[in-house]
Amino acid sequence: MKTFSGTKRLVVILMSMIALVFTWSLCLAEERPADNMDILRQSIQADKKLLVAENMQFTEAEAKAFWPVYDNYQNELFLLQSRSIKLIKDFAGVYGKMTDADAKKLLEEYLTIDGLRMKVRQAYLPKFRKVLPEKKVARYYQIENKILALLNYEIAKEIPLVKATK
Repeated sequence: MKTFSGTKRLVVILMSMIALVFTWSLCLAEERPADNMDILRQSIQADKKLLVAENMQFTEAEAKAFWPVYDNYQNELFLLQSRSIKLIKDFAGVYGKMTDADAKKLLEEYLTIDGLRMKVRQAYLPKFRKVLPEKKVARYYQIENKILALLNYEIAKEIPLVKATK
């Protein structure tokens, strides 16, 4: 495979992941039943897992060792994603009437989540290094970064800037 997005199938998977993330965030905003949330989460995770599997070129032994570490890593990231969605809901809740105190609180939470995400990445690096050769670890982190960048871009397009006061 020449590039990360070299096939139409990968683009379709990424786009369906993005659509699911939006559906998922809408369900959170509307406080739908937990069963719907679990279905959406599982679907997003399955699409992402397929994308990773198709791009990692694992040997059988590597795959057997990698997937349990991957699953634990994704579970920790999910907690941060849930926190990020709550942050977006909090932002939406105060958007038209945001005070400086609201802005400060939201920004501090955003930076906390960002810092925790980096800590999780760093904490899992030695775990991935135990189960994969270094070049494959680097490739996996690239794939994660590209997926996160695409999802963040799509989400950022939908979130308006904080209203500046005169």
